Amino acid sequence: MKEFEGRVAVVTGAASGIGLALAERFAAEGMKVVLADVEEGALRTAERTVKAKGAPTLAVRTDVTRAADVDALAQKTLDAFGAVHVVCNNAGVGGDFRLSWQQTLENWQWVLGVNLWGVIHGIRTFVPILLQQDTEGHVVNTASMAGHLSLPLGAVYHATKFAVVTFSESLHHELAMVGAKVKASVLCPGFVSTNIMSSERNRPAGLRGEEQPLTEAEQALRASYEGLVTGGLPPATVAERVLEAIRDERFYIFPHPEILAAVRGRMLNILAQQNPTLEVPEDLQMGLVVEAVRRE
Repeated sequence: MKEFEGRVAVVTGAASGIGLALAERFAAEGMKVVLADVEEGALRTAERTVKAKGAPTLAVRTDVTRAADVDALAQKTLDAFGAVHVVCNNAGVGGDFRLSWQQTLENWQWVLGVNLWGVIHGIRTFVPILLQQDTEGHVVNTASMAGHLSLPLGAVYHATKFAVVTFSESLHHELAMVGAKVKASVLCPGFVSTNIMSSERNRPAGLRGEEQPLTEAEQALRASYEGLVTGGLPPATVAERVLEAIRDERFYIFPHPEILAAVRGRMLNILAQQNPTLEVPEDLQMGLVVEAVRRE
């Protein structure tokens, strides 16, 4: 997809972070932008930000865990702008950092609902529209480096992101099989300076579960992640990489290419049928976490 001016982009999770940066970048290309998010106040602020750039803008409060909400988002997009050309299934949450067997059902339901079902609903709703239009289009699904690497205490998040990667790969093959003018990409960033560490603010009351104090290991891991996210890549840089990938029809988007060494290590373990090794970013204090787990 080479032409952006006058085209229509839909971005979920658009009230902040990567989503807002994508909306702003599309607006800078002269696109009409539809922002979707569950956080009403932040969504309205984002709408004003994007409108100030001169882009025709529509904000739709959307809970991506609900198929009806995503269907309504599509209909409101078509009612307002008559078409859609770029869809970014970007909404995501972090969830709890706990040992796999201590993860609550509520945490599974919430994180799966947003990170995976949000993408499922986005594909089921928007791809048929894109295909029916018979014009150039592009779908970007936000996964993570966590869709290629597996770290302790994050099984729920990793499970959703691995699923988004393989779902996106299947979508890529299927679009090619039917000769579609629509292409797909999967976005796999590392640490980006976003609000993901405070995503608990948007957890539904019914999925909060019983409050459990964080263990020493969980506190150590959370503190380490918070530092890495705070000092992470600016969302605008990620948005620029996404735009480049859409232009180049490139499937894998790794804004942090240094991650690929660890991905390669994981692949070599698989090919050699060796047990997994723990390869983590240098600044992630995983050694402290492991020692804390052993003491508990």
